[in-house]
Amino acid sequence: MPVVPTNELYTPEEDLQGQIQAQGTVEVPLLGAEAEDASTPLASFPPVSSSSVAVNAEILLKQALSVMTSQLLEFLLLKYGTKEPIFQAEMLNTVLRDNQAHFPVVFRKATQCLQLVFGLDLKEVDPREHIYAMVPTLGLTLNEMQRDGQSMPKAGLLVAALSLILLEGDRVPEEKVWGALSGMWVFAGIEHGIYGEPKELLTQVWVRAGYLQYRQVPHSHPARYEFLWGPWAYAETSKQQVKDYLRRVNGRGPRFFPPRCAEE
Repeated sequence: MPVVPTNELYTPEEDLQGQIQAQGTVEVPLLGAEAEDASTPLASFPPVSSSSVAVNAEILLKQALSVMTSQLLEFLLLKYGTKEPIFQAEMLNTVLRDNQAHFPVVFRKATQCLQLVFGLDLKEVDPREHIYAMVPTLGLTLNEMQRDGQSMPKAGLLVAALSLILLEGDRVPEEKVWGALSGMWVFAGIEHGIYGEPKELLTQVWVRAGYLQYRQVPHSHPARYEFLWGPWAYAETSKQQVKDYLRRVNGRGPRFFPPRCAEE
């Protein structure tokens, strides 16, 4: 996605729409030789409708919001790695700067991405000073894998796997897991930018840690495998917590979804 200069788009969405509506139909005059060849001293291109201008402005605004969300997400992940407290004032003055009018939207998108992709919830620990801390979604305390010397949270993938197992009746075939995870561009045997090699995590690392069970389906020939919750998953969270989480992120009954950042 191209980077859009956000300092040119800090005007709130309502103000942008108001300016566009006030302009109405836009006509662009011909200049130079083209103007001399025209039948009148000042000719115009076919008028551009205000609806087209509005659509273009909306696209630019969405791109700018996406850039700001990425910048805030990088800031939050850096704070996670250093275990520092997160101040709203710092988010506004360091990340958003001249675009602070968009903070509510950008903050919502970034925190949703933290939860769905990285398995982290942003909790306000000091409402008076607006200080936040990151805590693991569902209370999972798995040790984060290291990437380039920094701690990169991967619990979002584990939350997705535990959710799938629950929704499939406490066990899920391996092929169904990879089919569902393909919706978030996670594939067995292919290195992922956040999760690393996902099959190793799901079938080895988190099995050894006790979060998952990975076993052969009884009497399957050729051999097929399935996932179940491990004992440590039962110790740190519960089925009801997972159901509540799915209802919260879906806004309705529990169902699986590809845990990607919202783009609307």
